[in-house]
Amino acid sequence: MPTQRLGIIMHGVTGRMGMNQHLIRSIVAIRNQGGVTLSNGDKVMPDPILIGRNAEKMEALAKQWKIERWGTDLDKALANKDDSVFFDAGTTQMRPTLLAKAIRAGKHVYCEKPIATNLNEAVEIARLAEKSGLKHGAVQDKLFLPGLRKLDMLRRAGFFGRMLSVRLEFGYWVFEGDLQPIQRPSWNYRTEDGGGMILDMMCHWRYVLDNLFGEVKSVSCIGATHIPERWDEAGKPYKATADDAAYATAELTGHNGEPVIAQLNMSWATRVNREDLVTFHVDGTHGSAVAGLSSCKAQSRVNTPRPVWNPDEKQTMNFTEQWQEVPDTQVYDNGFKIQWEAFIRHVVENEPYRWTLPEGAKGVQLVEAALESWKERRWVDVPALQI
Repeated sequence: MPTQRLGIIMHGVTGRMGMNQHLIRSIVAIRNQGGVTLSNGDKVMPDPILIGRNAEKMEALAKQWKIERWGTDLDKALANKDDSVFFDAGTTQMRPTLLAKAIRAGKHVYCEKPIATNLNEAVEIARLAEKSGLKHGAVQDKLFLPGLRKLDMLRRAGFFGRMLSVRLEFGYWVFEGDLQPIQRPSWNYRTEDGGGMILDMMCHWRYVLDNLFGEVKSVSCIGATHIPERWDEAGKPYKATADDAAYATAELTGHNGEPVIAQLNMSWATRVNREDLVTFHVDGTHGSAVAGLSSCKAQSRVNTPRPVWNPDEKQTMNFTEQWQEVPDTQVYDNGFKIQWEAFIRHVVENEPYRWTLPEGAKGVQLVEAALESWKERRWVDVPALQI
């Protein structure tokens, strides 16, 4: 079978997410498997060039993963007509500028989220991409998690009946840095550097809510900076200026037109007492389900037990044992890799692709609505976004 080359400029892949998920577990994995298979059986082999500011880091990373090309000159890379795709996993503040530069250089663009720090820039870059005629996409990786794919299967099968509500619990304790080493970058907790729970996570929840549960119509949100002082990578204390937790309620219009209520709790200052670092609890008239990153458990209407409220006696029911595991009926590949393969097929053979920059802009829209709600202490409507 013929194999064609696809040159990809990869920017910002020395960070944790860019390196682990996009470079190693996606592009390197795709290369190791022999490329991406097209609908006619042909193969596409990604040929990346790693671009970043630190030459020493870029050279070491390229050597480690057997990638021949690397560099520090983005303009030179964009001028190379043999590379047709630009990918960015760098800082959010720089993303709109970099995407615009790549689009004007005639490159298809794919990027991490959020696609911008504010809605005006997000809409502007989405419009530029749409008008360019080039292919474009934003990472929406959580849609490809095994747990959420099982949850979506239940939804499509009609398991829930009329969906009533979804409750999201997300987060864990991020060490402050004085007693134990930090496990997330310090910039995450500085607003001036693009940090903040609402900016970081609301763009994720937007595409999850829209695709699996219902279109977001309004939101009420309060944020918090629970830990006011943290220590950076060098062990120096700094003031945490960004929100490290947020608590939101959203009104959705479900896929059947009925209202759905979503509760979203997210925190870097919580200790985990649940089965996973994120859980989605969905209740419907005919059944309920709880999904994590990989697993999904369900309880149907006919299997729902009858608990008795009695504060004078110790509870004898083991509620968690009364749920049935949704089985693994297939092998679930890495979610980032799945979306990379879909984007590559979109670029090469125009396969339909819905995770575009306008979809990424919707995430930024919910971020701004949540921040506005927090600031003004009120519900904020989320209208249809015009691109």
